[in-house]
Amino acid sequence: MSRTVFVGGTLLPCTRAGAPAVQANLVVEGANIVEVGGDALPGDTVVDCSGRWIAPGFVQPHIHLVQTLFRGLADDLALMDWLSGRIWPLERAHDVDSVYASARLGVSELLLGGTTSILDMATVSHTDAVFEAAAEAGMRLWCGSAMMDRDNLAGLGTTTDVAMRTANDLADRWHGRGLAHYAYAPRFVPSCSDALLDAVATEARRRGCLIHSHASENRDEVALVRELTGQDNIHHLHAHGLSGSDVVLAHCIHLSESEVESLALTRTRVAHCPSSNQKLASGLCAVPELLARGVHVSLAADGAPCNNRLDAFAEMRLAALLQSTRLGAGALPAPIVLQMATAGGAQALGFPGGVLAAGKVADLVVLDPDVIWSGGDPASTVVYTMDSRSVRQTWVAGKKVAEDGRVLAWDSAETSKLCRASLERVRARARV
Repeated sequence: MSRTVFVGGTLLPCTRAGAPAVQANLVVEGANIVEVGGDALPGDTVVDCSGRWIAPGFVQPHIHLVQTLFRGLADDLALMDWLSGRIWPLERAHDVDSVYASARLGVSELLLGGTTSILDMATVSHTDAVFEAAAEAGMRLWCGSAMMDRDNLAGLGTTTDVAMRTANDLADRWHGRGLAHYAYAPRFVPSCSDALLDAVATEARRRGCLIHSHASENRDEVALVRELTGQDNIHHLHAHGLSGSDVVLAHCIHLSESEVESLALTRTRVAHCPSSNQKLASGLCAVPELLARGVHVSLAADGAPCNNRLDAFAEMRLAALLQSTRLGAGALPAPIVLQMATAGGAQALGFPGGVLAAGKVADLVVLDPDVIWSGGDPASTVVYTMDSRSVRQTWVAGKKVAEDGRVLAWDSAETSKLCRASLERVRARARV
């Protein structure tokens, strides 16, 4: 088995306790880290990281790759108008080639910014194209076709049977294939019948798949859920089996005390998306309070039309700054934020990543601390100072997938050409 030794770098532990960075070699065999501090041997591939920092790859447990193509087309709108007036009509107009182009664009941005693993929600069709783009680039992916069996004004949706059959067929093709995993993805309560939620809970667990949805993002959504179900959002999902450590819920901003208690008791995972929440005027998730109550919270960018970037650095910085504004300086310290973006995300997805230690996957980002120099603590520097320009290399499962602003799988100019042609077709069909 091939060995790669990263020599001379400074390793960032990314723990909540803020353990100090250490200068040490890192030994990788195949797809995994096997030793911290070992020496290079004859025949090893040696990566010189002198003057560089090595961190675990960022993990983002809530992304919409199919929406990357729509960046800038849905600005300055609140959630429900954003969905019904722009995003759902555009998603409905997608074809298989436009989904592939959108996913390829998003995967490129993510890898160049040091994100190595994502949990993605696609649209209702053409989801194979998302898996194909991620597989070509070497990204670690959890993804599901969006499930919507309630009527909506955009006409985006299917029957319960078709939604389940589509998901099951995709799971058969992709779950456990290389770095790909299937995740059942009921979009949110207002788009899903009780029958669909029940079927998802049963089938996802039978197959060992994650469940991924949105919850309590916007006050109008919360009111609509109460009108439709007579329950608060988290309680309704729990009643239909959508709670537990295999469930990742994006946002969770507007919660009652009993809903917070339910999230903690069931160990349901929350994906915090600060840029998206601010842009859509949805509100501000009370992350420090959730963490104090034992709720698991990690960090993600959401989709490009509500962000408008897929940049883990931007999300880390904003996550920390917003809580300081709410509660006082240091309410969500940099080491905790960095842990949320690495090990916390890996825990949410249930794989051994986010930590530089023997036995963990070799998903790494090599950072150049001199791009925007800071003499401060490395964790604080990553969270407050760095951006994607600081990323020199990105490695997934022991393979280099991006270097010096270039995704190794494909040409960036060709990606842009595909996107321009795809967007022209989609906008013409959607009339947006």
